[in-house]
Amino acid sequence: MRSEPVTRSVRPAATHFVAPLDETPLQAVDAVDTTSAPRSMWAEAGRNLVRNPVFLISAALIVVILFVAAFPGLLTGQDPNYGDISKANQPPSSEHPFGTTRQGYDVLARVLYGTRTSVMVGFFTMILATLIGGVLGALAGYVGGVFDAILSRVTDIFFAIPLILGAIVIANRVESMNVPMVILVLGVFGWTNVARIMRGSVISVKNQDFVTASTALGANSVTNLVKHVVPNAIAPVIVTATVNLGVYIVAEATLSFLGVGLSASSVSWGGDISDARPALRTQPMMLFYPSMALAITVLSFIMLGDAVRDALDPKARKR
Repeated sequence: MRSEPVTRSVRPAATHFVAPLDETPLQAVDAVDTTSAPRSMWAEAGRNLVRNPVFLISAALIVVILFVAAFPGLLTGQDPNYGDISKANQPPSSEHPFGTTRQGYDVLARVLYGTRTSVMVGFFTMILATLIGGVLGALAGYVGGVFDAILSRVTDIFFAIPLILGAIVIANRVESMNVPMVILVLGVFGWTNVARIMRGSVISVKNQDFVTASTALGANSVTNLVKHVVPNAIAPVIVTATVNLGVYIVAEATLSFLGVGLSASSVSWGGDISDARPALRTQPMMLFYPSMALAITVLSFIMLGDAVRDALDPKARKR
């Protein structure tokens, strides 16, 4: 019996065709630009600052404050130290826009020229305190050991003395308190928090890999500290110094308010606030103007410090 050949039909493989969801062509993913150099910490901080409205507002206010402090004579033609008793306690007028004090001083001139005194004391005290605290804190954190223990105990001693109390004690021992003396007194008692922050920042930076690599390449301790450790540890110190500037302005005004700060011949917001207390019920605006100038100035520097902190410290940024 002859067998017929068995023919098998081979089915063609099924091809699955998936219809496109839409006719829109695929968009190419933006390529990452690998040719441009990455931003440094300071460049990134500057980029974040210009996008922060708090920084823009505070910077604008500080620019106005610095202009007033540098050129108060452009905004008034009155002498802040000239008092005419015949014009005492006058209400606001074209000649005296803010009125006059009990001694016949022009209130507007006193407020404008007081800006120079307050900004000068705050700025130079901030520089002095930052230099003292920054140097001692950097040395304590980098050297360590017994040197760190001694400097830390010295810092604790000064830290236990309140800023205003220590300044009052020293001011009572000085015959005449002028601007340089106030700066020196506040700087001597105001460096402790800068030293603590600098010490902790240096300790966290000195063991980083780039410092170890610099040491392996032959750099000595001074080179590592100055060129590598301090530049990478100074960011929190800048934030603290900016906020402290407002604190020192308040401290100077407080000393003048208590009568142990600047002499009566110096124009000071704290002194004007103290002189306006007896006329608080009858002429409250005499107290309002220097108080408002002091509040705006201090608030501006505190806002600036907060904005700088958010820009330099990614962990502190608001999500």
